[in-house]
Formats: sequence, structure tokens, C-alpha cells
Amino acid sequence: MTTKGMKQHADDENEIHDVAAFVDPAQNVVTPVLQLSPELASQVVWAFARIVRAAHASRAARSPDLDGIIRAQEFEEGDVYMLEKPFDGYESSRYLMDFYDVTERGICSRMHLHTGTRFVRMMTGPGTTIRVGSLSPFVVTNVRGVTPFVPEQFIDDLPDLLDGVQRTRYNLVVPENSFVDMQIPRGVSHQFNAIGPNAVIDSVHPEESIEVFRERMSGFRMMAQTIFLTEDRPDVTSCTGSDA
Repeated sequence: MTTKGMKQHADDENEIHDVAAFVDPAQNVVTPVLQLSPELASQVVWAFARIVRAAHASRAARSPDLDGIIRAQEFEEGDVYMLEKPFDGYESSRYLMDFYDVTERGICSRMHLHTGTRFVRMMTGPGTTIRVGSLSPFVVTNVRGVTPFVPEQFIDDLPDLLDGVQRTRYNLVVPENSFVDMQIPRGVSHQFNAIGPNAVIDSVHPEESIEVFRERMSGFRMMAQTIFLTEDRPDVTSCTGSDA
């Protein structure tokens, strides 16, 4: 196990590293899982979203428990709820995220990385896609006769960088009414932006307790386990390609 931490300040919830010098240590692996009818996809997405919304309306979920864990939190892409927390002898946790719709907010989330590995299952409903970005090309699983579709991919420039700095951004689109998995190695860049109102993530953090210990954090806070690569959240056109 790698023991060296990545954070400069362990509990900083908006730590920013130099995007010009950053190099991904690996690549994100994307696996299309299935596509559903609009009716079924809508039911599944909203069933998960309702859990997150109930948590954010709950005083108990928004308050520290006996272990000091606050289950209902906020992230740049959406509201989150720690559905299952780590405990002694089990370092993993599980989060649900109810995505914000970037077309309503007018801003996109930033490129970032995490202090530990992540497994995310992105789920979309009708009228909604998720644009995933990285500074490295995606590895896409495509098993003949099993993989249901191949997601669209394209490249552009990462927006809002300092003069003279240019970084290629690799983009992948999760289509409507679809489940797509992504395995994110520790320290690999990524960003998610939902275009539309019906999108959730079911994610597993296999190293939650290890991350807190390794980085010498004072507690479990998802934002402190995130390192950003740009300072400002860019305009909505940077993740929609339009004036949505």
C-alpha cells in the first residue's frame, strides 16, 4: 500500500494543485453496463435521488454521529449521502450522489482527483446525459456480445487556464437512460457534469479509512479527500458546448 500522502494541507476542502505540471499516474476505465427504457430508467434514478434528498432533509444525517461522521454532504457535482460508512476492519464506504443540472446552475464542476481509488456507477434518466472529462484518454471496456453500447468520445481544451497553459481534455458521454461504470485509480483526474435533471451516482470508496489515515485528516469529509486542478468553476458552455 502506498503510504505517502497527496495533500499539502490535510483538511483543506479546496486545495488546488498545478494543472500545468500535473500528470495522471494511470487511466480511468469505463464499462457500459446497460440501457433501459425511459420509464424504467426514470424510476431507478428517482428512487436513488429520493434517498439523497431525504438525507439532506434529515437533521440526523446532517449531524455528526457517534463516530463523528456526517452522512449528508455537498460536492461540486451534486448532493451526496454516505449510505454505508467504514468501520474497524472494513475501510470501504458507499455514497449516493444526486447530480445538479449544470444547465440550471450555469456553471460546470472542476477537474479534480481523489486521495484514494473510486468506483462509480453513473445512472441517467430521460432527457439527461453526463459528460465525463479527464486529462488522460479513457480505457473503454467492449466485450463482443455483452457490452450494450460504445459511448461517444471527443477531445477539447480544458477551459479557464492561465495564459500560455494548454491541456487537452478527453471527454466521454454517458447517454440517456443508461448505466455506466467507471474505475478511477488513486490520483487520476476526472470531472462529471450532468446535463439535464435526471442523473445519480452510486459510488464505492474502497479506501475511505485508509485515505483519512494516510493523509492525516481530522475526520471523514469527502471534499477534503478531493484535490482540484483549476481554481474557478467554468461557465456552463465548457461542459455543454452551448449557451444552455
